[in-house]
Amino acid sequence: MALSLTQDQITEVRASQPDAFPDRAQAIRRWAPWAIALAYLLWSLWFFDFGKLMESSDRVLRLLAAFVTWEDMATWNYGRIYAGILETLGMAFLGTLLGAVGSLFVGFLAARNVVRLAAPRHAVRRFLDIFRGIDQVVWALVFVRAVGLGPLAGVMAIFISDLGTLSKLFSEAIENVDKKEIEGIRATGAGPLKVICYGYLPQVAPVMLSQTLYFFESATRTATILGVVGAGGIGMIIIERFRATLYDQVAFVVLNVLIVVAIIDWLSGRLRSTLIGR
Repeated sequence: MALSLTQDQITEVRASQPDAFPDRAQAIRRWAPWAIALAYLLWSLWFFDFGKLMESSDRVLRLLAAFVTWEDMATWNYGRIYAGILETLGMAFLGTLLGAVGSLFVGFLAARNVVRLAAPRHAVRRFLDIFRGIDQVVWALVFVRAVGLGPLAGVMAIFISDLGTLSKLFSEAIENVDKKEIEGIRATGAGPLKVICYGYLPQVAPVMLSQTLYFFESATRTATILGVVGAGGIGMIIIERFRATLYDQVAFVVLNVLIVVAIIDWLSGRLRSTLIGR
């Protein structure tokens, strides 16, 4: 026996189960983003010249072979290579240290539970957006133009970029502290400086330390790229070897950089585990 429904009952079922009976507008809203994404993907592939990639495959293979064929290793200037690596580590360490120390102060100025006035707090945050929004390579180009070639430009680029990002991260950590501890310290009659030292810092110090160590790891890799644009360090040696078509030396330098980065990652992880626990 067939079950017949009235139009009112059908309308009621449609209203109670809208997903089971989607109308045309709902279907368009559901599938339009996927159609746009697919169209954008196909449009992007139009600019990728697959034919040119296939034509240059022989040159790519010869280049890769040059990377792994090491010749006349006795004549390589190892002293300059390892001096460049040490210079890159110095750039990363000093830039990150300056950025972390600066962020320790600026982060409190950007935290809403420390600076109650909206106008100065938002002004600080907008400056941080500028520092964070410009890539480190661009900052390196600016400082190379301002102070000349060398590691000082790299240190300043890392410092400005890390100041913008770490200050934001530090301010978010400060805003999430336990308010009861802060209120307890204030109830003792402590001034603002003591509240920060004994109320805020003990709670956020582990987070700040962990983030600073991570940024040092990242800065080690970034400092290599900054050297390519003239900011000193091992990056300048890499670009010089590339221009001289000494690809075997480029591979050797990159291999050493990878080893140094791996060691720093391991040491940083051990240091985090020792200082702030697992």
